[in-house]
Amino acid sequence: MLFTITYTGENPADLGYLLHKNPARPQTAELSFGRAHVFYPETGPERCTAALLLDIDPLDLARGRGSAKSGGIFDYVNDRPYVCSSFMSTAISMVYGTAMAGSCAGKQELADTPLDLSAGLFMLPCRGGAMLPELLFEPLGYEVHAEETALLDEQFPEWGNSPYINLSIRGKLRLRDLLNHIYVLIPVFDRQKHYWVGEDEIDKLLNHGKGWLEDHPEKALITHRYFKNLRSLVRIALDRLDNGQGTLEGLLLEDSPADHDDAAPAAVNSMDEQAETPRPRLNVLRLEAVLKAIKKSGAESVIDLGCGEGNLLRLLMKERSFTRVTGVDVSRIALEHVRDKLKTDRLPEEQRKRLSLFQSSVTYRDKRFRSYDAAALVEVMEHLDENRLDTLAAVIFGDARPGTVVISTPNSEYNELYGISHFRHGDHRFEWNRARFQSWAKETAGRYGYTVSFEDIGEADEKLGAPTQMGVFVREDLSQEIPRSSPCA
Repeated sequence: MLFTITYTGENPADLGYLLHKNPARPQTAELSFGRAHVFYPETGPERCTAALLLDIDPLDLARGRGSAKSGGIFDYVNDRPYVCSSFMSTAISMVYGTAMAGSCAGKQELADTPLDLSAGLFMLPCRGGAMLPELLFEPLGYEVHAEETALLDEQFPEWGNSPYINLSIRGKLRLRDLLNHIYVLIPVFDRQKHYWVGEDEIDKLLNHGKGWLEDHPEKALITHRYFKNLRSLVRIALDRLDNGQGTLEGLLLEDSPADHDDAAPAAVNSMDEQAETPRPRLNVLRLEAVLKAIKKSGAESVIDLGCGEGNLLRLLMKERSFTRVTGVDVSRIALEHVRDKLKTDRLPEEQRKRLSLFQSSVTYRDKRFRSYDAAALVEVMEHLDENRLDTLAAVIFGDARPGTVVISTPNSEYNELYGISHFRHGDHRFEWNRARFQSWAKETAGRYGYTVSFEDIGEADEKLGAPTQMGVFVREDLSQEIPRSSPCA
């Protein structure tokens, strides 16, 4: 991943003083997740360019070396070593930390002076629409040019364009301001971070956003995406940005079913890749609809397949009619977050007996999936490759065979209202329109002896439907054995 800064003013080589990096000597910094190389591809009488090249080994990320936790924090196939992600933000703060603070012994006056600067970010993940670069950088006084990359795969044009852009910005401002702008906004474009986002991130954002974020017209958008839509942190940060107040009190007492991907404010509805109507939020409506369908089924035992951070589990545990509640996720780290969120170590004994968590995958037959009255797959299926859906159906409907199965998934038609040309989330492998989802659901229900009904979730458009679609599958004959002919992985 590459980040460049170019100075075209008087004595361009002074850029080396400001960055505290000698143009005549390439330098390498050892970081916990790789190496950062600083060099100057051009040092002429009219312009000087400094380049920061970050080299990360993807195998180290997957195997848990460096800053990664035991077992790794990424799959073996990932884009992190090749794109300008939060790794680059961290590298900027470590390599250019003195320049970000605005200190330059011997040339402090220059450090305090607005300069003719330009910067380039190459292969920047831009998840949120083509207008996002202008929305974020133009209010800060930059000229913005974003070069979109080609199709993901020319053989599969339906996959759409790559979500990565090459971004160039130009303006007259202090170097410290440019560095702090980019440090904050890289993860805002990406909506991902390589580390756990906690309360310490509030002070980071306020420190690096001081003097510009308070008055930015897209302050809410920036804050939500910087914190990955963690509502409790967003609320505190915005409060402190607005009036210098706000505390962390109540952070651990937060009791909202809001999903981190779906807590966007009204101001960003046209841009955010998962923006929804904020009152009530789409994810609240989604969870309420799923809970209502499960309660209507009369189920006493429920398994949440792909439980994520446990938002549905928290609602299920509040209902005394559910005597057995189980959460399953492929991610061990997600399950640890569920334990933290639900405070499983503090639950009364009776409550603790009702809840169980375990790691597994919906594409592998697992006898622990069986004997539940109801199963929920909330925004799960779109994270699988389409060619794995037959396997998912065989596992859930053919082997586990709960009495009721509730599945929710995005309605791709509604993306038009969000200004999204690809998918709502970077990990989605597909998104179906209503006709495609209903066709799959009816065919699957018929194959395994279920009936299926459909429900729209969220504010519906007359032409495009609602943002989320839900199918409720009910087993026709609870005593009938359905042939399990479809293969499971």
